[in-house]
Amino acid sequence: MNMKEERMQILRMIQNGQISAEEGAKLIAALDSSKKSEATANVAATQGKFLRVRVTDMNTGRAKVNVNLPLALVTVGLKMGARFVPDLAGMDTGEIMEAIRSGLVGKIVEVEDGEDGEKVEVFIE
Repeated sequence: MNMKEERMQILRMIQNGQISAEEGAKLIAALDSSKKSEATANVAATQGKFLRVRVTDMNTGRAKVNVNLPLALVTVGLKMGARFVPDLAGMDTGEIMEAIRSGLVGKIVEVEDGEDGEKVEVFIE
């Protein structure tokens, strides 16, 4: 995905109410800065290109949230995820970053919230 497509994806997320305009601006700023330093970034060497966060209603099986973030935006994405998903706030996000740096591809986290009936999955694709 090129930079223009990534920007459009962020703008669609704002339009659909998935993120606020302020969060979108932060993502775009992070995208701009990550593109400038991409050659030296640790994530540039990984096999995966996207971090996918999927929240599913365990009762119906329907996806409530399905967000793909370029790995270059993973730091911002982890902070956003911790804000929207309380269970993620208690996780060691260092483990996620280590999985990305090591080149792991596939599901890296699965959390079930029985109280709210939601399952959160994090993938590197």
